This record gives sequence, C-alpha cells and structure tokens, in this order.
Amino acid sequence: MSAGGPVPVLLVGLHGHGRSQLRSLLPLARAGTVRLAGVCDRVPPAPGDDLEGHGPVPFFEDLPTALRRTGARVTVLVTPIHTHLPLTLTALEHGSHVLLEKPTTATLAELDRLVEAVDASGLACQIGFQSLGSAAVDAVRALVAEGAVGAVRGIGGSGVWVRTSAYYARAPWAGRRRLEGRDVVDGAITNPFAHATATALALTGDGGQPPVGIELDLYRAHPIESDDTSALRLRTAQGTPVVLATTLCGPQESPPRLVVHGVRGRIELEYTLDRVTVHRPGRAPRTAVHPRRNLVADLVDHVRHGTPLLVPPAATRGFMHVLEAVRTGPDPRPIGLEHQRVWEQDGAVHRTVDGVAELVGRAAESLSLFRELGAPWARAVPEVRP
Repeated sequence: MSAGGPVPVLLVGLHGHGRSQLRSLLPLARAGTVRLAGVCDRVPPAPGDDLEGHGPVPFFEDLPTALRRTGARVTVLVTPIHTHLPLTLTALEHGSHVLLEKPTTATLAELDRLVEAVDASGLACQIGFQSLGSAAVDAVRALVAEGAVGAVRGIGGSGVWVRTSAYYARAPWAGRRRLEGRDVVDGAITNPFAHATATALALTGDGGQPPVGIELDLYRAHPIESDDTSALRLRTAQGTPVVLATTLCGPQESPPRLVVHGVRGRIELEYTLDRVTVHRPGRAPRTAVHPRRNLVADLVDHVRHGTPLLVPPAATRGFMHVLEAVRTGPDPRPIGLEHQRVWEQDGAVHRTVDGVAELVGRAAESLSLFRELGAPWARAVPEVRP
C-alpha cells in the first residue's frame, strides 16, 4: 500500500449499525485518508443511507465481486455475527485487510481459526471494539497504577438501554442463540453490551487472557432465545473480580459505565462518552473527557507504518471466553409477565422489567449477581468455567 493517496475501502453491511460505520468513514474520506470504493449488502442503498453528496459509490450484492472490482485494500465488515469468520476469510483471500465489527466471532473455536488465517495471510485484522480506541482506557489504568483510589477491590459495570420488539424483528438472527444450525449468540452481554466486558478486561490488562471463572445470570423478558437482562461475574487472570449487570428492558436509557472500586475511592468510566470521573473522600469529583482513535484510521496507520494495532483479534480472547460461556451455558430464563410492564407504541411492543434500573445499579455497586440481590424473577444457575 502506498503511503500517499487515500486507501480504497469497501463497506460490507450498509444498514443498521453499518450506517454508524459509514458515518465514521466519511470524515476520513474528506480528510483524504480513505476512499469509499464501494458498498456491499443484500439490500440496496436507500434515501437516508448517508451516501448522498459523496459522489457515486458502486453498490454490490456479492462480496467476492465487490473485492475484485474495487481493489479494496481495507474491508469493513458490519454483518451478522455468524458471518464474521467466513466473510473475513473471503476478504483475506482477496488480499484485503479487515476491520471486523464486534463480537469477533460466534465461537471460541472460530476465533482460533481467525487468528490462524490472519497470521498466515500476512494481512491485518482490527476488531471493532470502538471503546478500546479511547484514551480513557489508558487514563483509568494510569490512575490505578499511581494508586489514585488505593488497591482495587473489583470492577462493576452497569448498562440500561431500551430495545423494543422492532429491534428483534429487524433481522432473522436478532435475539437468537442459533440460526439454521449455526451459532449466533446475539444476547445483551455478547452484543449490545459487549463493549462493557471487553473494556473492563482492558482496564485490568487481561483482555487477551482467559478469565479464571465465569458465573452467568441470564434472563429474557422479550419472547426471544437470547438474554436481554443479564449479569455475569468473572475473575480475571490477575484475580480481579468483575461484575457486569445489563438490561435492554429499562424505563429509559442511560450511558453505560464501569466503576473501578478502590479501597480509597472509585473511578467511573462512561465508555460511550470517553468520560472518566475520580471520586475520593473529602475531595470534589474530578472529571476528564478523553479523545478516541478511529479504528479504521488506526488500521491504515498500522498497514502503512507498522504501528501496533489497538484491537487485534488476540486482544479479544478474554471477551470471547465470556461469549463461549454464554454460548455453551443454559438458555436464559424467562421473566414472568407479572414482573413486567408491557405496552404497544408506534407498532412496537415495549417491555420494562420492574425495578430493573435500580437492580442493575445495585449489582454493579455490590459486585453481586441478580439472584444474590433477591430479584423475584432470578433463580440460581450453575457456574460455567472456560
């Protein structure tokens, strides 16, 4: 790849989250870092797909054809989870570097195949955990290293979002554990809140290491296969306990956060906002917002100049052990209608689990699972070990 002109990029997956990736590519195109050489999807672009005003962009329905005709040096894959491995292999076979949307793959075994294929190809693959491109992660790690809040007791994470029946009706794989005999694992923990797990592990420096143990507390209010209201507890390779509590059935959305609990204070990271707040007794909270590195720009710099990738596949191994535990663990337990508020609005069914926002917060603060906090719909499930 030349060090001069813009790098030709192919975007695979234009709709849904693909629009977010498109919007992140356009500033790089305007800056001359990349050139949008084409888009590939089963569904053609439509008005409102953010392509207007950027010149003609070729559209393709077939990935091999798109790769041959565009000569894309970087392929951005924003496709269903169970397609991540085969489509990455196709891009590598055509000599294209890859930005692969999270979660990395649908199984831990597929991660091993992906790493082997990337290594054998001599090409680069970056995983789209955008939060790991934030300087906020290093800022938190530096605060911990300097003893800003004393010894770390654990990390708690909380996430409260709103997803309706329309979210699960948008694609055949949405909310599925398996589809047509293939693993999908599209649950709250493994997809919408995947960043919480990956970022928590990055804060401890254990993103590439298997956790010592994983306890799952998975439930569903929506009539789906996967979890929409979930908690998990793991212990990192270094022994740090991490508890993540999430729901897609909240009364309203709030920024997800990770809290480093220290013996002399706490550090909060709102990872979607790149915002870090330090709380210490007797002092006013101190907040800083940190810059975030675009992962495609980072991939281009890696290819051109050999700079280390921020999120190579191997760096997601810890997260993938969590996904594997969810994949092989018990099916999520249903939350009874007596514990829900259900209504229809704008053609979609909304579901809120009673008291769930407070419960998620308590779990993150106390490093406890839902069943340990006495949630009336939570029952004991066995521990799963990687």
